[in-house]
Amino acid sequence: MNDPQFPFIALAGLFLLVVLTLCLFGVRRLQLRRTLGTADASICTSGNRWRMGVCRYQAMELEWFTLLSLAPRPRYRFRRSSLELLGRRKPHDGEIPKVAPDVVIVSLRHEGQEFKMAMKFDAYAGLSSWLEAGPVVGIGTWR
Repeated sequence: MNDPQFPFIALAGLFLLVVLTLCLFGVRRLQLRRTLGTADASICTSGNRWRMGVCRYQAMELEWFTLLSLAPRPRYRFRRSSLELLGRRKPHDGEIPKVAPDVVIVSLRHEGQEFKMAMKFDAYAGLSSWLEAGPVVGIGTWR
């Protein structure tokens, strides 16, 4: 352990580990964004804590992935048939430091629980179209 090269090797290994982790985050983000029906969206479930992420529209559900995670599964899944769009608004002064300034805050309800998503207007238009394009209550097999 008195080898003078040991600290250099340890630092190089640590640097390599950090670079590899950052590359994995980048590859995961590219993989998520390359899929059709994805958009950047921050979420605020309970309290006032905003988390950055990516949402993805599937046939029957909306999935939300945490941006700074290596997990292959979504953090939240919202069934399309139980998702209700309550409205949209511009961010308040207290929210501007937590979300990007050019977003809209979308209020949603899923199975009686309300939450908010911050997304660009284009992504909001896609979300509202996706929700409106679902089968009508009573006619579809999943509502």
